[in-house]
Amino acid sequence: MPPQLLLLLLLLLLCYHGFLIAAAGEHSSPVRLELVRHPAPSGGSRLEHVQELFRSDRLRQRMIHDRIQRGRHRRRACDVSPPSKNGSSVPAPAADSFKMPLKSGAYSGTGQYFVRFLLGTPAQRFLLVMDTGSDLTWVKCRLRPPGCRGGGNGTRDFRSDVSSSFKPIPCSSDMCKTSLPFSLTTCPTPASPCAYDYGYSDGSTAQGVFANEKATIILSNGRRTKLRGLVVGCTSTSAGSSFWAADGVLGLGYSDISFAGRATARFKGRFSYCLVDHLSPRNASSFLNFGPNAAALPSPPPRETALVLDLEPFYTVGVDGISVDGELLAIPRIVWDVGAGGGAILDSGTSLTVLAEPAYRAVASALSRRLEGIPRVSVDPFDYCYNWTAAGGQRKLPRMVVHLAGSAALEPPAKSYVIDVADGVKCLGIAVAPWPGVSTIGNILQQEHMWEFDLKNRRLRFRRSRCRRE
Repeated sequence: MPPQLLLLLLLLLLCYHGFLIAAAGEHSSPVRLELVRHPAPSGGSRLEHVQELFRSDRLRQRMIHDRIQRGRHRRRACDVSPPSKNGSSVPAPAADSFKMPLKSGAYSGTGQYFVRFLLGTPAQRFLLVMDTGSDLTWVKCRLRPPGCRGGGNGTRDFRSDVSSSFKPIPCSSDMCKTSLPFSLTTCPTPASPCAYDYGYSDGSTAQGVFANEKATIILSNGRRTKLRGLVVGCTSTSAGSSFWAADGVLGLGYSDISFAGRATARFKGRFSYCLVDHLSPRNASSFLNFGPNAAALPSPPPRETALVLDLEPFYTVGVDGISVDGELLAIPRIVWDVGAGGGAILDSGTSLTVLAEPAYRAVASALSRRLEGIPRVSVDPFDYCYNWTAAGGQRKLPRMVVHLAGSAALEPPAKSYVIDVADGVKCLGIAVAPWPGVSTIGNILQQEHMWEFDLKNRRLRFRRSRCRRE
């Protein structure tokens, strides 16, 4: 049977769910993935938006915990050497970097950051969630016959049928069997595409196939070129509200198959980004950069710490402690010990900063003691909220510092951990995670900083920045 006919048969099966529903019981335990953001209701308040971020982050922490537990049993190194083609190295482009526009998704009611992405041949334009906690890049995809519904809600579909560079990965391949996350074991014929079935924390689902594809990138010299050999997920059917705000996810996790893994292999082993204030308007933007970035290495040099890459696909950093107004808090060192079930990761897909329970109790107590004179108010689901109008606007906020390994102090602005949730109301913008478990430095604590992930040398560099078009 010709491969084209086999692919058409599988598309029909995907369209009517027969293939994936039949296979749903044959893959490993359900996986909770990353895109769990919902928009604020039409006309919804800032409070409703922040409450939804809190709930979404709580679901995401379960996914992170589950994936780390699985990953502890199969750690492997990510290869950042250039990919090969027909046994030889692919020459690097003349320019040594490229970048993508990056902006806050607050205008759409989400706590994510979005990048513009050009996929396929000819290139099709998408808006993807930038996610350092995901190793898979995927888009909503029209991998189905005309008239079969999927995706929707106003977002764009990738037209795989009109992309000459779209090459489904066979289910009989070693990559499908051993390297691709969430792949199904069902393989009707050796040439059938490798299929996946995602189960999300909020009950949403996504099904589709893996493929090799090309992305169009704009080099630092202004020239456009193709980035080849990418692994992408083509999501043909989805259900639930997790997919409202974007066209998919740009996976920047530490992995051979992630976009970051493939791009840094070609562009000097590093990438960087700068997150504008999470409440910035739609026209405020910065860049996600791959390769050397002059803005990331100014004079004087940025702060620097080791990048620990043991919990693939997450980026782990060593933490020496947390201080509030110069007082180093009594947090057990085991909380930051990856080997003991703790540790801390940087995750652009989590909004709030989530601390393992011993650290949360110490930090929340220290911050709340310094805010004792301000009337408390009850705002579900936050533990500590305050009537800031009663403070007269003159109250000085406590200064919190996260002391990363190697004397690298992260000193976020106070608005990143005492956050506005409604007019005249502020809450401590931290959440608690069960212990044992990892702590997560979310995107709000990362905002207004330039971050450089040097995968080749395993270093993380950062500095304060306004992030405008850097």
